[in-house]
Amino acid sequence: MERSLRESLTGHSGPSRRHVLRTGGLLLGALSAPALLGACSTTTGADRAGNVLRVSQPGDPKTLDPQKQGDMVSMNVLINMFDTLTTRGRDNKLHPRLALSWKATDARTWRFTLRPGVTFHNGETCDARAVAFSIERLLDPATKSPIVELRFVEGVTVVDRLTVDLHTTVHDPILPAKLSLFGGVVVPPRHLAEVGDAQFAADPVGTGPFTFAGWQRDHELRLRAYDDHWNGRPAVDGVVFSPAPNPSSSLAALQSGGVDLVAGLTPDAAQQLDGYGGVSLDGHTGIRTAYLSLNTLERGPLQDSRVRRALNHAVDVPLLIKAVLGGKATETPALVPRGAFGFDPTVKPFTRSVTTARELLAEAGFPRGFSTTLTASNVDANVAEALSGLLARAGVDARVNLIDPGTYSARLTSDNRGALGPVYLAASTVWTMDGASMVQSNVRSDRRQSRWHSKEADRLVDIEELSEDPAERERAFSDLQRLMREEAPFVFLYQIDNIFARNERPRWTPGSAGVLAMESAEVSR
Repeated sequence: MERSLRESLTGHSGPSRRHVLRTGGLLLGALSAPALLGACSTTTGADRAGNVLRVSQPGDPKTLDPQKQGDMVSMNVLINMFDTLTTRGRDNKLHPRLALSWKATDARTWRFTLRPGVTFHNGETCDARAVAFSIERLLDPATKSPIVELRFVEGVTVVDRLTVDLHTTVHDPILPAKLSLFGGVVVPPRHLAEVGDAQFAADPVGTGPFTFAGWQRDHELRLRAYDDHWNGRPAVDGVVFSPAPNPSSSLAALQSGGVDLVAGLTPDAAQQLDGYGGVSLDGHTGIRTAYLSLNTLERGPLQDSRVRRALNHAVDVPLLIKAVLGGKATETPALVPRGAFGFDPTVKPFTRSVTTARELLAEAGFPRGFSTTLTASNVDANVAEALSGLLARAGVDARVNLIDPGTYSARLTSDNRGALGPVYLAASTVWTMDGASMVQSNVRSDRRQSRWHSKEADRLVDIEELSEDPAERERAFSDLQRLMREEAPFVFLYQIDNIFARNERPRWTPGSAGVLAMESAEVSR
């Protein structure tokens, strides 16, 4: 096993890739760095970039209407054009943005005091009425927003020009944090009324540090620095976002100077760049947490908690991190990641033991193992194949089913909890820095992605979501993680680092969520 692992890491002769994966050895990505970087264009993008930062990420935004999207690729662009009520700083603490302060005036009301003197890019005033309009538009069924963070908000009251109350059906202890990204965007009511939703999405107007300058879909989206931003003009004159679903093309553009910063890199792709001149790899501790979701609701082996624990013992997460992720991740013991409120350091990961896994399977009536399907987006092919190989060592034949990211996303968010099969590989970015964001859709029985029904888990979720007492919330999180550790409705994996490749021009540091907010970025010319 160790010899196969070393050979797969170094490229020395040995078993074929398929054999290594299927017998438990792990292999790095198949990108060829010399070929990849040799395909660069002959023109130098850095020579024509000036004071503009060029950023590549895995895809294009789905829409430029910030309240009609719910994915990080879209938000990475939109957060530069639209401000939110609160913001998560690089210190991972919650800070003022459009709201200067906030407080719970009673169990079901949060009051926000707004920053004076803020205007939208078209000169329209950003005040309490704009905030109220934005929240109401987000909640309006006609908007068809996929954003779920404000599901407890039932109304908004304008107290005065710079004060607004958000009313909730129950106490929501992390509502201010939910307003730091998707749920907290403020849009211009007068402008929207004048131009309509379609034109607004085609030419968005926000209060953010950059204004919209143009979009050639599947090529590039251009932003221009906003001179009159309330926090001052950004240091760069503009930002250009380009989509690169294939990491090889974005990395080639980086070396040629076509882009300055590549975001959304998988560790195996990033490893291919080690040692190449003019290219630096930055790894920052991240909060995006990966796991295997197990369908415990349908008849079969996964209904038995002994089987589920066996899968956790079989998957050697530290080895997976070392061999496939290049060490750029941290093991998570029970879904809630380190750094998020509610993480309990006393809950320890499963011991990694094929022997224990086989004993549990035999005890559950599967001495020869069983067969299943492991579904994943094809961008996670290497991890999925490696997981399949690790499970095979314990006698579990997990056939990998790879699908394109669009199909994967549609199935994940559908009402069919079995749409991705009995086992699927998923990841969630806990951008609120609170464990509630990790478990909200995955655990409670009535939630869309829950595939494990437990009355005790439901009770604990209600406490951590609704309690006004932080200490009570922490206890509920601890109990929930211990329960999940015992019942194992997931195979707990890791929280992955945010990995960026860059040339020598950019100077920028992300927060744990890895959001591409470029207001603080600088470039050398």
